[in-house]
Amino acid sequence: MSHPLVSHSPDLTQLVEEQYDIEIRDTNLLVHHVPYVTSDGTVAYGILVSELTTSGDRTDRPGRHEIWLVGGIPYDHQGNRISIINDLNSHDFGEGLVAACSMSGKPNGEHPADYHIKISNYVRILGDYARAIDPEATHTNFPVRESTADESVFRYHDAATSRSGISAITSKLKISKLAIVGLGGTGAYVLDLVAKTPVQEIHLYDNDTFLAHNAFRIPGAASFDEVTIKPLKVDYLFGKYDVMRRNIVAHPHNITKENIEELRDMAFVFIAADGGPDTKTMVETLQSWGIPFVECGMGVPRQETSLRGTLRVTTGADGHYDHIPSRVPFTDQEEDEYDWNIQTADLNMMNAAMAVIKWKKLFGYYVDDKHEFNATYTVSRNQMISGDLSS
Repeated sequence: MSHPLVSHSPDLTQLVEEQYDIEIRDTNLLVHHVPYVTSDGTVAYGILVSELTTSGDRTDRPGRHEIWLVGGIPYDHQGNRISIINDLNSHDFGEGLVAACSMSGKPNGEHPADYHIKISNYVRILGDYARAIDPEATHTNFPVRESTADESVFRYHDAATSRSGISAITSKLKISKLAIVGLGGTGAYVLDLVAKTPVQEIHLYDNDTFLAHNAFRIPGAASFDEVTIKPLKVDYLFGKYDVMRRNIVAHPHNITKENIEELRDMAFVFIAADGGPDTKTMVETLQSWGIPFVECGMGVPRQETSLRGTLRVTTGADGHYDHIPSRVPFTDQEEDEYDWNIQTADLNMMNAAMAVIKWKKLFGYYVDDKHEFNATYTVSRNQMISGDLSS
């Protein structure tokens, strides 16, 4: 649940972090999968519907203390209607949402100060009766529920964030637009990681065809039929990740000096393309626009019957650009063994992870004690070196 109102409202954020399955629909707050006892003494799960009072982009004190229950009339574990029912008339909220009754229960006899207090009070009352019959009855074991475009960029609830209680931290990654230029092994893994964050739009740039060798160094598993039809990389990866999240935009071309303007509106750019003149154009232009970026590189040469490997992540941001010419290759490297298809999925994956971790550091998701703007990992030594530290 990453509705803008949630990230700006501590009470709604607390509900998410306590694993309530909440939804904002029109001017109402819905809480799904709330356990209650039915008239025949069994445990069922209903939906609580509360009015939602807001002030600008955040919640205000609840306008009413009453709440509606969609599902049925709630009873206690002894077969009695619970005492807080105050209206047995049904209420139609539209879209098939029909409440069976409303309830009136002030926590500690006082009007609730916020929506966390209001919702948790009603869920506790109903849940206590339910657990007297089924000790396992809880609001936290809710099934996957499809989310709307207004709620989230994800097509279903981000349970990993809510279970960890880091919704406020994760919201730091809710930037407007992010580009991934180059969708080879490293770029595809960057997409795999970024797709699971609340970035509002992810733009993919690559003009290459997805072939069999690509399938062995990107996330997931491509079927025989998928490889046989030879789709474009951007189309193949769009199809894989569009099932999980919205707002992935596939661009079936590379970034060059002729179309560099397409990156002007980005909040961040990952460059995972081969080094060369186009990389130089991107780096210099993004620098002039003040758009932060990470450029990835790796070299995997042979040494007798084994491979050596070096991974690099170079960052440009916050006025730190002087190191880039000495770190990023701006000339074609046709003789580089990396261009002879010596790539391994594990190194592609690690290179992508290094890049994404740096992006998350820049936006405050992870603590950054070093403030390095160049990092290299050497496989043979199992050594990570942080360079070009900011003062």
